[in-house]
Amino acid sequence: MSRPQHRASVRAPQSWSPLSIESDPDLIRSFLTDAAHVPGGTAAGVIFPSNAEETAAAVRQAEHVLAVGAQSSLTGGATPRGELVLSTRRMTRIEEPELGRVRVGAGVALSELQRFLASRHLYYPPGPTYDGAFIGGTIATNAAGPATFKYGVTRAWVHAITVVLADGSILDLTRGDVHASDTGVFEIETVSRGLVSVTVPTYNMPVHLPKLSAGYCVGPGLDLVDLFVGSEGTLGIITDATLRVIRRPQRSVALLTCASEQQAIAASAQLAASPLDVAAIEYIDTSSLQLLDTATFARARVERPAAAASMLLVQIEIGDALDAALTALDAVVQISGISADPIVALPDDDRGAARLFELREAVPAAVNARVGAAQAEIDPAIQKTAGDFIVPVAAIDRALALYREAFERRGLHYAIWGHISDGNLHPNLIPHSLQDVERGREALREMARGVIALRGAPLAEHGVGRSTLKQEFLREMYGDEGIEQMRAVKRALDPDAKLARGVLFS
Repeated sequence: MSRPQHRASVRAPQSWSPLSIESDPDLIRSFLTDAAHVPGGTAAGVIFPSNAEETAAAVRQAEHVLAVGAQSSLTGGATPRGELVLSTRRMTRIEEPELGRVRVGAGVALSELQRFLASRHLYYPPGPTYDGAFIGGTIATNAAGPATFKYGVTRAWVHAITVVLADGSILDLTRGDVHASDTGVFEIETVSRGLVSVTVPTYNMPVHLPKLSAGYCVGPGLDLVDLFVGSEGTLGIITDATLRVIRRPQRSVALLTCASEQQAIAASAQLAASPLDVAAIEYIDTSSLQLLDTATFARARVERPAAAASMLLVQIEIGDALDAALTALDAVVQISGISADPIVALPDDDRGAARLFELREAVPAAVNARVGAAQAEIDPAIQKTAGDFIVPVAAIDRALALYREAFERRGLHYAIWGHISDGNLHPNLIPHSLQDVERGREALREMARGVIALRGAPLAEHGVGRSTLKQEFLREMYGDEGIEQMRAVKRALDPDAKLARGVLFS
């Protein structure tokens, strides 16, 4: 008799012998915080498995485990709370691509994967802006980034995964092999608990939005791969993945300096509607630009813009029509009334493109540095306070007005940047006191309600993690019943709450 399509089988590791736990205080200290600057992290130790088998043995023996990759979480999801930290940094295998796919370990950094692929004229499109992120973390959060506008989010590019469950069962999944039954149920044959039944939640996800990182994926006939993608390590630990890749496109990068926010919004719309093959449009507001010092602009070979200016960083895929693309870009500049000449890195100018990307990355780095300094100099309880909101592109002007008004009415210092081409912007508080953080959280709550009213979502690409604020937003989206349905999935696969305690819901 053939296996039912809603049932998955697992395997046990060849050995249950766990690795030694590292307890050096300096090593442990290096794992006690992530990019969210959440204070107070503690860990029982650190372990460094190099494959699924070693991960399974470690998970089987541990009381509580938190899988950690590049520690680039912006939600506190990689800040331990007394667990054994399981670092994926030794899972670095990359296999030779075949049939438009590449198998990689969870600890491979995006930058390393892209270098490997580039030497073979290939490309992995859906990575986030921060290319130091590890593959496992990007899958666990269903990460997205600038090129979502053209290529979509991580989930669509994941062909197969290997996941270690809470009892040490190793689950090898290939997309298309296991789907939820007509009644919305999966069955998984585990190593130690027998047949486990998992019911897919029935809440409505805002599928009209191009990106979403908000709890467990749902839908009729759900692929079991998709249940784990975006689950933030709460259902299992991803150790390997097979990703779809494409032929590396020829890309030009252009920096447009706009006289105002309104001009930047209009120019972004013109770019999206133009004949240009646009992969991404990034927005940097005037407050963000004011955070950067003169040396940062000098390194990018960009003049410091006027005080009211905003910038757009545009990725354009060229093909064999460079002249036509440059003509179309010039037309957008003229129609939008932009007086400054765009700065363009042509397809063969990798250094020029890198300088422009570094200018963009200098903005979140400057905010994070100010948050860290405020923690050290003012109050250690200060932490990063930022939104990860998405609205339909037609509502981007109303969303920006909402973000600014919510901050300014409370007298707060802020900066806004992000992926304007898909409606996903990041309003960030720049704190000068602990009171600023609380007022900033109030502002973000106001923004979240406004974003939902605009048919958007307050959880676009960074996930939920252990952020109490983002957990509030998750509840706002799905209600108490939706959260309880997610808890039921968690209980089915991890009844002792061994994995990522307090992530998604406390």
